Amino acid sequence: MNPSRRSFLRRGLAAAAIATIALRDDAVARVRAAGRRTADRTPEELARDEDFWFEVQQAFDLDRSFIYLNNGGISPSPRIVLETMRRYQEFSNHGPARNMWRLLDPQIETVRARLARSFGCSTEELAITRNTTEAMEICLYGLDLKAGDEVLTTDQDYPRMLNTLKQRELREGIVLRKVPVPAPVQDLAELVEPFARNITPQTRMILCCHMVNLTGQIFPVRDICRLAHQHDIPVVVDGAHAYAQLDFRRDDLECDYYGTSLHKWLTAPLGTGFLYVRQDRIQPLWPLMAAPEPRSQDIRKFEEIGTHPSAPFLAIAEALTFHEAIGVQRKAARLRYLRDYWAGRLMQDRRVKFFARLEPEHSCGLATFAIEGIEPARLVEHLWNQHRIYVIPIDHETVKGVRVTPNVFTTLEELDMFCQAVEDVLANGLP
Repeated sequence: MNPSRRSFLRRGLAAAAIATIALRDDAVARVRAAGRRTADRTPEELARDEDFWFEVQQAFDLDRSFIYLNNGGISPSPRIVLETMRRYQEFSNHGPARNMWRLLDPQIETVRARLARSFGCSTEELAITRNTTEAMEICLYGLDLKAGDEVLTTDQDYPRMLNTLKQRELREGIVLRKVPVPAPVQDLAELVEPFARNITPQTRMILCCHMVNLTGQIFPVRDICRLAHQHDIPVVVDGAHAYAQLDFRRDDLECDYYGTSLHKWLTAPLGTGFLYVRQDRIQPLWPLMAAPEPRSQDIRKFEEIGTHPSAPFLAIAEALTFHEAIGVQRKAARLRYLRDYWAGRLMQDRRVKFFARLEPEHSCGLATFAIEGIEPARLVEHLWNQHRIYVIPIDHETVKGVRVTPNVFTTLEELDMFCQAVEDVLANGLP
């Protein structure tokens, strides 16, 4: 091959590669364009439009050789989010101390502002964390409590949060009170009444989930907060599964503290989250790791965690852009549609039980089911070994089942395959 032809081919291949990248990185523009074309349709109508959701699905690079239904644990990120994080990480690596600390870290303030706007709070009330656990432990360890002070929560709260309070119980003599709540509940008042009945003069904090990870049950957070505030009790809300899945803002909750992960329903990079602290609660709250001025009013005191990469935090902005291009109401409607698609099919068999009602005020995209006479862990193992379907078992005192959490990239064909695999078990039992 002569040099001129070789050079021509190299240029052609390079141009083709650039064109491919360009086509693959226009996901946000394509989703926005699809949104404009369907602007006159309700979220519920659009939830059934597979052409629209095909555009969303194409934003993700996934291994479709297995079916991933554990987005309640960690969700894959869209391609543009991963590419953004990679770009920032490479730039950091060119001169870490200078590029990261002097150039990139200051840009995180823009991410803070965008998250605060999305949540509906002041920029000076939102700290960026690495996950819900970090956000929640800032609150649960940071509030001043003494021996005999009571923290009120439910028996369905997340184990890490309960373990945090148990450690304070062992070290400091506080009292952890877990009140039982049913699963499922028939009326949301059943989730408020146990708190009302168990508040005592010693109650100093209430901890509650916005959406329970075990069942998908949505708690009436505002009602719980109003109850607590009548007794001057602050409320810490675990929002790990609610933010970017449900349509709400801070003022809809009236809570004092709110922590969430962004690597679940926002599809931001792994190791991202945020903590909201009401303005007048910042100064008395101790940071989890020592800050130069631990009693300051600066929300950034909660971000003193030592050396950490800037790239994941900066890439949150792209995840937020992608989320907003879809629209939170459309996203919530799609997640409920996917949930109803598989749950409605399986519940035709009377042996299938769900642990939360399927009405919008009770749940969204996360649901847990059980089959009478079938051990959940064995069913989960069977679905993976025989069908390469990834779900997780829930083994709790009051909830023993299989948790299923599709996301916006999940296809109806994948849910059909999941349903068929479970229906085979219903018909023939486990091998």
